[in-house]
Amino acid sequence: MNLHQLRFVREAVRQNYNLTDAAKSLFTSQPGVSKAIIELEEELGVDIFTRHGKRIRGLTEPGRLVLQSVELIMQEIESLKRIGKEYAAHDSGSFTIATTHTQARYMLPKVVQAFMQKYPKVRLSLLQGNPKQIADMVKNDQADLAIATESIAAIDGLITLPCYQWEHVLVVPHEHPLTRSKAVSLEEIASYPVITYDAAFAGRSKIDHAFGLRSLKPDVLLEAIDADVIKTYVELGMGVGIIAGMAFDPERDRNLRAIPVGQLFGMNVSRVAIKQGAYLRSYIYTFIELLAPTLNRKMVESAMRGGENYEL
Repeated sequence: MNLHQLRFVREAVRQNYNLTDAAKSLFTSQPGVSKAIIELEEELGVDIFTRHGKRIRGLTEPGRLVLQSVELIMQEIESLKRIGKEYAAHDSGSFTIATTHTQARYMLPKVVQAFMQKYPKVRLSLLQGNPKQIADMVKNDQADLAIATESIAAIDGLITLPCYQWEHVLVVPHEHPLTRSKAVSLEEIASYPVITYDAAFAGRSKIDHAFGLRSLKPDVLLEAIDADVIKTYVELGMGVGIIAGMAFDPERDRNLRAIPVGQLFGMNVSRVAIKQGAYLRSYIYTFIELLAPTLNRKMVESAMRGGENYEL
């Protein structure tokens, strides 16, 4: 048994059981990958993959258990490599953050700027996607951590910690009738076309849930992942917008007025997610502290040892 065989098994699964793609990803030959997997199966005495002819189609029951062990072993190997790199150069290296558009656009710029001033030798990369995509990036070692509001706390294999709370705001033109309402209600909002986030982003599930509890079905005219897009169409008079409070800037959005509606849709918690058992370089702890001053290295390490998510 050797590490190459373990890498081949893991990559075959990641490439949807396509050995040709797995071989390309690992810069080797397809026959070599196939042979190594067969040799590992013979050594273990079990079939890892189900097959149709020469093609693999999926994992067997013991194969799923083998894959779990392979993932743990490969994670430990990566941790060993990172330990060596950190002690060789503690203030340099690479750091990849996976996040949603809202976080990347409105919350992270100042944090990233402060981090880069502190660690100018670190190569920082931002990857964007929806919550499921960014969670998978962390689980598959494509990113060191993920930042999102949505249900990343419920994803197996990730440890999450709360960063900050925020509420939605209703955005309307300055002379809109809702600006004269003493306490905007769900019924009032539902009487206008609504422009808000795509179902996967920025607390949209809470918006839908609140309307559903009142048996209201608002006319959602437009869905977007970008609050700037939502605000643009509100400015055109096409409807009322519901966006994350962090995405409204009175100076930049002078043609609009924001009405807090946290009392209608509830508070949201943005979280940072880390792969369970991962090794974090010291500057990643610093980034987390810059992002959420309420967190510190001791708290993060405690959460990772305990394997539990923290709550505010």
